Amino acid sequence: MTKLSVFAAALVAVSATLSATQPVYAAGNTDTDHDNQFAIAIHGGAGTITRANLSDEQEAAYKAKLTEALNAGHTILAEGGTSMDAVIAAVQIMEDSPLFNSGRGAVYTFDGEHELDASIMDGKTLEAGAVAGVKTIKSPIALARKVMENSVHVMLSGEGAEQFASEQGLERVSNDYFDTEHRYQQLQQARERLGVADKQAYLDLDDKYKYGTVGAVAVDKHGNLSAATSTGGMTAKRYGRIGDSPIIGAGTWADNASCAVSATGHGEYFIRYHVAADICSRVKYLGDSVEEAGDTVIHDVLLPAGGTGGVIIVDAKGNVHMPFNTEGMYRASRVGDGETEVAIYKD
Repeated sequence: MTKLSVFAAALVAVSATLSATQPVYAAGNTDTDHDNQFAIAIHGGAGTITRANLSDEQEAAYKAKLTEALNAGHTILAEGGTSMDAVIAAVQIMEDSPLFNSGRGAVYTFDGEHELDASIMDGKTLEAGAVAGVKTIKSPIALARKVMENSVHVMLSGEGAEQFASEQGLERVSNDYFDTEHRYQQLQQARERLGVADKQAYLDLDDKYKYGTVGAVAVDKHGNLSAATSTGGMTAKRYGRIGDSPIIGAGTWADNASCAVSATGHGEYFIRYHVAADICSRVKYLGDSVEEAGDTVIHDVLLPAGGTGGVIIVDAKGNVHMPFNTEGMYRASRVGDGETEVAIYKD
C-alpha cells in the first residue's frame, strides 16, 4: 500500500469515528412544525444590580417592561410567527423605554451625544445585519434588519447607515430624542472620573458605566432560531468606540444547528473571546447543552480574563439558559405555554 493510500484510509477511519460520536443537528425548516417547544428569552442589561440600588417602584417598573417585551415576542411565536419577528418586537419595546441603555434610554458619549449599535442574525440562513454609531435612528434594530434583508452588506455605520435608513423609509429623529436625565447625570459622574477628555482611551471606568444592552433570542414553531441585540454603548465613550453588540459572533449569534445568543456586558472582552459564537460552537461541536456551554464561557473563560456580563441562550428544542457573572441581569423567558419567568438579581 502506498503512503497516499495509507493516508486516505486513515482519513476515512477518522471521519467514520467522528460521525459516530458527534451529535447530529437538524437545520430546521419553515415548511412543517415539529415537536420542539417554541421559546423566547430577553435581557435588559447586566451589571451592578442589587436590591439596595433599586427602589420597590423601580423594580416593579423594570419587571413590567420586561414582561411587556417578552409578551410581545411570545404572542408572535404562539400564533405561528417567525422567531425573527418575535425578537424584533421584543427588542423594540425595550428600545422605546428610557429604562434601558438602548434607543430612548441610551447613554451619552463624552461629548454629550448618543451613538447607537444593533445587530440581528437568522439561524436558518446565517444571514445577519448590523449598524454601528448611528445617531438619528429611532429603532436601530429595525435598521439592522433592513441591512440584512435589503443590502448586500452585513454592517453599516454612521452617516452611511443613516442614509440607508432614509432610503428604506425608517423613522429618523433628532439626537436629543434619546436624552434622559438619569443618563445625563451618569455622564457628569463619568466626566468627573475621567478628567480631561483624552484620558478616556486608557483610564478605566467603574463597572457601572460599562453595561447596558437589550436583547432577545427565540425559536419558533418551525425550529428556526433568531437573535437580536441593541445598545447605546458605554457611558462617556469617545473616538467612535464600538462594543460587541453589533459584532456578529461577539454580541449576537444564531445558528439552527446549535443555538441563539444575545450578550450584555463589558464589550471589549466579549469581542476578544467571541463569546456568542463560542457558546454555540460548544453546543454544535462538543455536544454541550446550552447550560454547559453558557456556564463554561461566562464563568470559566470570560470571568478569569476579567470579562463581566451575561448572555441569554435558546436552542432549537426550546431549552433556555441565562447565565451571568455580575450581581444582576434584567431578564425574562417563557417556553411554549409555560409560565413567564422574570428576574433581576442573582438569587
